[in-house]
Amino acid sequence: MNKSQTLTAAHMQDEFGERIAARLSEGARQLPHDLSERLRMVRLQALARRKVVNVRARTASAIFGQGSTATATFGSGKLGFWGRLASAVPLVALVGGLVLIHSVQSDNRVSELAEVDSALLADDLPTAAYTDPGFVQFLKTSAQEQH
Repeated sequence: MNKSQTLTAAHMQDEFGERIAARLSEGARQLPHDLSERLRMVRLQALARRKVVNVRARTASAIFGQGSTATATFGSGKLGFWGRLASAVPLVALVGGLVLIHSVQSDNRVSELAEVDSALLADDLPTAAYTDPGFVQFLKTSAQEQH
């Protein structure tokens, strides 16, 4: 975000604040005198009782706009320990999920091959049947029909 955009955003905020103040002042002029005096006195009392608290407000350090979207960034963008840990958790979950999927797929493939091998060993067929390309497909479909 360049300096001119920052100044434009600040100018827009100032204009908005001025419009709100003007609208409130206009509404205050329409109030009866006794009510406006009570509001003025309460306002003065609130200002007198105001305590200065040393709390820094968290404001956006930069606002990036593109089209109809805006992104606000807070601070310097450096992540602490917990921020880094929280950003690593989805990556760890993704890797764990991929390892689990690979393990399940490998187990399924091994059990399919074991079924084919056991069907070949348990069946009495001539040796020419074992070399037929459609034989494995036949065994798979017959195994599925039995289950």
